[in-house]
Amino acid sequence: MNGEEKRREENPDIVNGVYWSEALNKVFVDNFERDPTLIWQYFGSAKGFFRQYPGVKWHPDEHGVIGFDCRNRKWYIQAATSPKDVVILVDVSGSMKGLRLTIARQTVSSILDTLGDDDFFNIIAYNQEIHYVEPCLNGTLVRADRTNKDHFREHLDKLFAKGIGLLGEALAEAFTILNDFNQTGRGSVCSQAIMLVTDGATEMYDDVFEKYNWPERKVRIFPYLIGRESAFADNLKWMACANKGYFSQISTLADVQENVMRYLHVMSRPKVIDHEHDTVWTEAYVDSALRDKAGPSLMTTVAMPVFSTKNETKNQGILLGVVGTDIPLQELMKLIPKHMLGIHGYAFAITNNGYILTHPDLRPLYQDGQKRRKPNYSSVDLSEVEWEDKDDALRNAMVNRRTGTFSMEVKKTVDRGRRVLKMHNDYYYTDIKGTPFSVGVALSRGHGKYFFRGNVSVEAGDRELIQEVLFDAVVTAPLEAYWTGLALNKSENSDKGVEIAFLGTRTGLSRTNLFVPADQLSNQDFLTAEDKEGVFNADHFPLWYKRAAEQVPGTFVYSIPFSTALENKSVVLASTAIQLLDDRKSPIVAAVGIQMKLEFFQRKFWTACRQCTALDGKCSISCDNDDINCYLIDNNGFILVTEEQSQTGLFFGQVEGAVMNKLLQMGSFKRITLYDYQALCKEYAGSSDSARTLSDPFYCC
Repeated sequence: MNGEEKRREENPDIVNGVYWSEALNKVFVDNFERDPTLIWQYFGSAKGFFRQYPGVKWHPDEHGVIGFDCRNRKWYIQAATSPKDVVILVDVSGSMKGLRLTIARQTVSSILDTLGDDDFFNIIAYNQEIHYVEPCLNGTLVRADRTNKDHFREHLDKLFAKGIGLLGEALAEAFTILNDFNQTGRGSVCSQAIMLVTDGATEMYDDVFEKYNWPERKVRIFPYLIGRESAFADNLKWMACANKGYFSQISTLADVQENVMRYLHVMSRPKVIDHEHDTVWTEAYVDSALRDKAGPSLMTTVAMPVFSTKNETKNQGILLGVVGTDIPLQELMKLIPKHMLGIHGYAFAITNNGYILTHPDLRPLYQDGQKRRKPNYSSVDLSEVEWEDKDDALRNAMVNRRTGTFSMEVKKTVDRGRRVLKMHNDYYYTDIKGTPFSVGVALSRGHGKYFFRGNVSVEAGDRELIQEVLFDAVVTAPLEAYWTGLALNKSENSDKGVEIAFLGTRTGLSRTNLFVPADQLSNQDFLTAEDKEGVFNADHFPLWYKRAAEQVPGTFVYSIPFSTALENKSVVLASTAIQLLDDRKSPIVAAVGIQMKLEFFQRKFWTACRQCTALDGKCSISCDNDDINCYLIDNNGFILVTEEQSQTGLFFGQVEGAVMNKLLQMGSFKRITLYDYQALCKEYAGSSDSARTLSDPFYCC
């Protein structure tokens, strides 16, 4: 136990707070009994202790310390304070050398910890001159998201102390930035503050405050005196009191955290006095403690401040803490009837800052031995997945919480980025009342716009969906007898080249028939791991269904499935869409297909190639010619049939780069450039081979 933790345990305010907050236990239990979907419920005290239900065992780090402080968590800060614009001034004069500069860096870093996505900031170092810590951001403020804060932290290590400190010019610069930002309607358009990290001030700079901040005192001043000396403490205390701020002295690194947190109490006072019980919702985050079969879950926290309501303290603005609960995002999205969205349709939600709460293209985890969180998974912007929205029309409308529609041509990758589908999407969006979120629905024009609805009587449940599934079951029932007849007729599949026949309907009904024993299947992973979790579940459709739906019904698409482990080059999948023949809408109602052995498919192809007829009885070009290499490639450019077995499944440009270039020039294929803003590139020894870009249709780094 370090000294700071020991002082906390002996603090009578903490001990008393733990006792009186025991009454929350019954409230938490009652809440859970009324709503079993509640996961965690908790209370974070302004004094630093944390009460949680259900309780879990906390594990200390290698030093035996549990370093959790609820007060620097986003849910606490967002609920306790209003959005704010902050300029941090750091004294780098000669007297700040050594330990003082180390403490100053840590103080600034701790201040950054208390800022969230609704806040804006900049950091200015000063001695006899003004130095923006990030020179590229001179005279402005940036959003306090994780990326920006981490970027500024890297620059803090470059600070060094020399010269004399001219605080007046630094204060004037900070006031100017805050005023300009506020006047133009940028930033938080709410609270403003200057954080002053210094080892002293030789004067009070009342002339600066009179010019820029009085009498309104819109900007609060929070001085942090670094070091044990207090010769200039009176000047800094006066600055704080004259500008509605708070003074703190930080003597050691152990003092940093607790002293930085004190400014939150001051910033929260207006809300507390006015009893603004704002309910805040955080951005999406991965809860490592709550795991389901698919791995860690995406969550959001809803929280609100807790005030002292005693008459004798009501006007003092005393914040007792923040109470909150976690909500799985999948619970929020259950309100959307996903089964009505079509083959390529999907729902998504974003925060008021444009960050994604949930989207089918959001990938918060990466696989590297085990699933781990990406560094900036919680700040993926909508424009990074709906990137064809060049003018950010969709993003801006949703950020501004409007209701409306938007349309654009889109390109979506499937099969882990190896294939691409071109579609036209219609987007419908609106705000979610009582939250800072907006929800959107994307519907693909064409096959995804209309669907056939069948009626079969049902007594209870989700009547609409169950009726449609039962209708599909009745209509497709004769298919089982047809497949059975084929299986019994040995001549239809004498060499057992066809292994599986399958059908899937829009409502989620699937039928399969094995023509060979299960243990003799060439590809045991006919359904991918994702398919097995929920084939046709809500907005998930297997790849063979999605690709077939984008072709002319009755025509087949062929592909060799890509395996997540070793590439499986032993089978070929063929599928086609079934369209309801109706003069009015003609929707896609199902897709059917087969899995066949690759060797069987190749034999059929070579046989067809030899059936060449010409006037003289001979073909001028034949695949039997040793000077000719024949390939059969699919619509995405991957090789299905080749004389060289090792080339099967490769991208054609990797094998025949010059020919692929010619096909591009002829218009047989089109080069499509896509961007993956969530990718994590690994360093590798590069190649100078200019043909490298043809080896993968979506190569990019």
